[in-house]
Amino acid sequence: MHSNIQPSSVSSPSRRGLLRTALAGTAAAGSVLALGSAFPASAEPVTDGRPTTPQEALGRLSAGNRRWAAYRQEHPHESPSVRLRLTEAQHPFAIVLGCVDSRVPPELVFDQGLGDLLTVRSAGEVLDEAVLGSIAYGVLELDIPLVMVLAHQSCGAVGAAVHADETGERLPAHIQYLAEQIGPAIDHGLHGDARVDATIDAHARSTRRRLAAEPDLARRMATGKLAVVAARYQLRDQRIRTL
Repeated sequence: MHSNIQPSSVSSPSRRGLLRTALAGTAAAGSVLALGSAFPASAEPVTDGRPTTPQEALGRLSAGNRRWAAYRQEHPHESPSVRLRLTEAQHPFAIVLGCVDSRVPPELVFDQGLGDLLTVRSAGEVLDEAVLGSIAYGVLELDIPLVMVLAHQSCGAVGAAVHADETGERLPAHIQYLAEQIGPAIDHGLHGDARVDATIDAHARSTRRRLAAEPDLARRMATGKLAVVAARYQLRDQRIRTL
């Protein structure tokens, strides 16, 4: 992804309007989620309306994960009136780049509903042009203020990458691509399960840094309109913690 994905250079106004219509789905066509140093620890989730700042968005996700972990899910925004309203437009407040693992569906582990999250999923949160384009669309066209890279305990993609690195075994074609993308994050100072566990965190942080370095995202971050964070879901306690 390069600077040519800036809104001003995507296409003419009429074509951008068509893009928004088509992709927005209009009727016409640490501590648990501890806020990083850029955010005050006292930030609270908003109770009404769409979060419009990174702090509010992170607070909303934190509150939802606390409900999930306590088995007090609300399953919000599933009513007939919400479904009808969403036929007109969507206004998600966060992008979650997560793994394809069936145990970590973002809408469930954050207890969010229809229209709340723009979710992008790839094995091991690996980036490619389709993933980058999907995230850029959410930030630039939908004005989403938060991007979260969500890793998780016992990630099979990371485990496969570590195994291939240790044995020299070549994986099946497309899985090999995943291993090559994860490979630079492998922690060779550790062994066994500890190596896999450390690599899960290191890869999530690396993915976060790569996203933050994208020119269009970096410009939004510089103005405070966007935050990009890395986090990890623990299967055992079902809590999400920032890295």
